[in-house]
Amino acid sequence: MSPADAGDPGHTRVYGIRHHGPGSARSLRLALEEFRPDTVLIEGPADADPLVIHTAAASMAPPVALLGYVSDEPARAAFWPYAVFSPEWQALRYAVENDVPVRFCDLPAAQVLAVDDRSGGRDALAELASAGGYDDAERWWDAVVESSSDTGTFAAITEAMAALRETALIEPETGTDAGEPEPRAGEGEPGGPAADDPSGGFPATSVDEGGATEPAPPEPEPLVLDRHTLIREAHMRQVLRKARKDGARRIAVVCGAWHAPALQEPLGPAAADIRLLKGLPKVKSTLTWVPWTHSRLAAASGYGAGVTSPGWYHHLFTETERPIASWLTKVAGVLRGHDLPVSSAHIIEAVRLAETLAALRGRPLAGLSEVTEATRAVLCEGDETVLRSVGMELVVGEALGAVPSEAPTVPLEADLRAEARTLRLKQETLIRTLDLDLRKERDIARSRLLHRLRLLGVHWGVPSAGTVRSTGTFRETWELRWEPEFAVRVIEASRWGTTVRVAAEAKILDTAARPGSGVTELTEALEFALLAELPGALDGLIGRLGSAAAVDHDMTHLLAALPGVLRTLRYGDVRGTDTSALTHVADSMLIRICAGLPAAVTGLGDDTAAALRDQLDTATTAIRTRDHAESTRQWLAVLARLADRPDVHGLLVGRTVRLLCDADRFDTDEAARRLSAALSVGNTAAAKAAWVDGFVGGRGLVLVHDRALLRLIDDWLAGLAEEQFVEVVPLLRRTFGAFESGERRAIGAAVRDGRPATTAATTATDPERGLLALRTVADILGVPA
Repeated sequence: MSPADAGDPGHTRVYGIRHHGPGSARSLRLALEEFRPDTVLIEGPADADPLVIHTAAASMAPPVALLGYVSDEPARAAFWPYAVFSPEWQALRYAVENDVPVRFCDLPAAQVLAVDDRSGGRDALAELASAGGYDDAERWWDAVVESSSDTGTFAAITEAMAALRETALIEPETGTDAGEPEPRAGEGEPGGPAADDPSGGFPATSVDEGGATEPAPPEPEPLVLDRHTLIREAHMRQVLRKARKDGARRIAVVCGAWHAPALQEPLGPAAADIRLLKGLPKVKSTLTWVPWTHSRLAAASGYGAGVTSPGWYHHLFTETERPIASWLTKVAGVLRGHDLPVSSAHIIEAVRLAETLAALRGRPLAGLSEVTEATRAVLCEGDETVLRSVGMELVVGEALGAVPSEAPTVPLEADLRAEARTLRLKQETLIRTLDLDLRKERDIARSRLLHRLRLLGVHWGVPSAGTVRSTGTFRETWELRWEPEFAVRVIEASRWGTTVRVAAEAKILDTAARPGSGVTELTEALEFALLAELPGALDGLIGRLGSAAAVDHDMTHLLAALPGVLRTLRYGDVRGTDTSALTHVADSMLIRICAGLPAAVTGLGDDTAAALRDQLDTATTAIRTRDHAESTRQWLAVLARLADRPDVHGLLVGRTVRLLCDADRFDTDEAARRLSAALSVGNTAAAKAAWVDGFVGGRGLVLVHDRALLRLIDDWLAGLAEEQFVEVVPLLRRTFGAFESGERRAIGAAVRDGRPATTAATTATDPERGLLALRTVADILGVPA
């Protein structure tokens, strides 16, 4: 296009760009300033025009994305991302800053979300790259376009794309031959390629030097103009016609390079485009702006128009003075952050190497491949692991954009923003560890918010393993990371309520009310409700838990749920929540367990008995931690009944005896008597091994300190016949293999030495050493000795 065209009162210029290209963005900005259009049309959802005004807000900071979603089904959503180096963003900024009318011209989101977006065939840029001697379209575009700011490249790219489109296959309309693409012009006709094919239509072959034939290499996948692309281009032309009809004379159209030839003047009659667009399905949709990240712009994230190096492209666009030197300086900073020695001399040498490589390759400026090779050779000294760290932190990057609070949003999102701002929780894409002290008001409020969001499926924070249910319930540790997709999940969760608390209460009550929610599921929901402090849900959950526990006749269900209920009571104490109603539920569950457990433990197999043993351990720990005298008395009484039952699996009897010993209900002599009886002649070797496993499984210290019990087990093993010994060794190996290595060594030494036990009663004491220890403890506690 000649400069004279700029004076044409009815002139339209089409700028074919590649999405998210800094060279395209810079060249486009220069071209717009030179052309000075009176209307700008940009490839993007046409129903997003009302959102353009927000791009002028000072708080709008790319990367951002247009989010379109089905109003009644937010999970069906689509994103149109923009970075500061995106040509479309620069076109938006130019129009807003110069008060030029700007519109989006692609299919509306209402139609995009209603149709199946299909595309096929090869990438057109790959064709151009191949013609230019490149095997990578990204490297070709980087070398030819992104490293320069030449406005003349737009005409050349459009001309090249026009030539490629002439050879492309056109996908037929629905209802024609089985979805096969329409042939190229002349294909299969007289004089066309098929008629002149000397093979008579058979696959082409080649002949090697020995005369043998071999199949010719397969032809590359053809370029295809699919139906969706044709429909989109028809809509763009219709918007262009309307802009011309509305009085626009100097129109700038910014679109993907592949579409540029289809939007060139003259546009031709509109009838064909109207026919293509007629009857397209639509859905009710909503659009807004949401923050985005560089990593989500990367092709590796699954984004179809993604680039491999958004961090590098951002640098090229924002650093116009000595970009290579400043980039390698940033690389050095990253490496120093990993405690690697990098000096100024390293940076200077890396810059020289990158520029030398660019000169040898005939490039006007060193590209990413040159600076990467210089980084590998000079700064990383050939270490690929270190180079990958640079790639993740700089080449891709993790910048998170921001949108103004005035942008359309659902009330739930507005409430979340307000709470996060009050609690000083910043949305960041890098993982950040957050330690909370639940005795502090702000920290407990942060904990409540993060737990509520987890209930809503927005996993902004993930609790570190074991911190939430640890013994020290005054502390929690979270790993925070904000993902752009959470914007959609917040919108999905808005159907539960307009605030985070109300939505979390409604969802947890709905989940608990579903068929199949038993005491285990209700107990977990109750724990969540207490952690998230949802007072509106507690009464309902406690009532449903009480009802479910009253009708559940499976003691294992109740036994599995009891520790969670007791744990919830503890959280209530720590967090200051009133859980008096839950106390009644816990007491009634314990009464039912104590009444029904003796009948539920008969006739169990090995696996079931092992699972029940673990439940007994967990329940005992929870009851002892509650420190309620009546509950402890009831529980120990039922354990004593189990210990006296001859029809109970030996694994359970041995464990109940151990638990009663730990609770001081049985002394050492009583335990030794019961162990001796279990190892008597009347029992099988397998039953004896099960009893021993139940008694000492996971508790090796009892044999280290109580040599009388150890001697009983040792004597029993030594007296086994060979076939009995072979039978019980695998069982006992499992038992003793679970002990700590120090415990196993101490037990082995005790068996080898055969010395009598050294009890606390016979151990000599040293009063002087004891007095020194007491003084040290007094100094630590700050009390007089």
